[in-house]
Amino acid sequence: MKTKAISLLVCFAASALMMAGSAKAQSAPAEKPPVYTYVSEWTVPRAMWADFKKEDDADIENMKKAMAEGTLVSFGSFAVLNHQDGQPTHGSWFSATSMANLMKVLEGLRNAPGATSPVLAASKHWDYILSSTNYNGHSGTFTNGYLRVARWPAKAGSNDPDGKILKATMVAILEKLFAEGALHSYTIDQENVHSEDPGMRFMVFVANGAEGLDKFNAAITSMGKSDPALGAAYGTLVDAHGHRDTLARVSTMTSK
Repeated sequence: MKTKAISLLVCFAASALMMAGSAKAQSAPAEKPPVYTYVSEWTVPRAMWADFKKEDDADIENMKKAMAEGTLVSFGSFAVLNHQDGQPTHGSWFSATSMANLMKVLEGLRNAPGATSPVLAASKHWDYILSSTNYNGHSGTFTNGYLRVARWPAKAGSNDPDGKILKATMVAILEKLFAEGALHSYTIDQENVHSEDPGMRFMVFVANGAEGLDKFNAAITSMGKSDPALGAAYGTLVDAHGHRDTLARVSTMTSK
């Protein structure tokens, strides 16, 4: 990515506990081959947002070509809604089934004419290289998405070597919402090249319009009453005190 009702997301850990009951009844999907994602986030001066969009549009065109060639499996661009001082305002991402394909696209973008434009030189910048085996996405191009990213550090001493707890809770809930059409896509990522603390987990989805956000919130509110033991098990995996969220508007995204 060029990427961070009643305080529903004050504590996503509490939400996870609520989701766990319904999640147990869902069948978690089998592990998939890894997908690698490159995320770029930028803090763009407000007066230069229009200039940034021109450069972003040019990058999107290059990513469309890479998708048509089979090098990428998804890409998208977003603008952050919950701004924080000195933190990202804009971002983009692209995903591939190998690091080689990911680097091929990255090199193309780095060598593009706009890579040294004044707006990029004036903007703070972060990059992440992530990988995931828990993901899904609807094929097509969408322009009505809302991106939610939850960052979770691992709790000291946590243990889920086969990902059974993760699949029975978070993956099952996201998969259900995806199947119902509330989400365009979701991934649960960890860094492949570490810039955050090892064990940091990124839970990411793109909602199908603002209504998809409401459906996600409603699912969290209603799904949590049948198996507190499983919810407590999920709570052993993550450190709620280190949790941070990003909400962004996705201008465009495409998935195979």
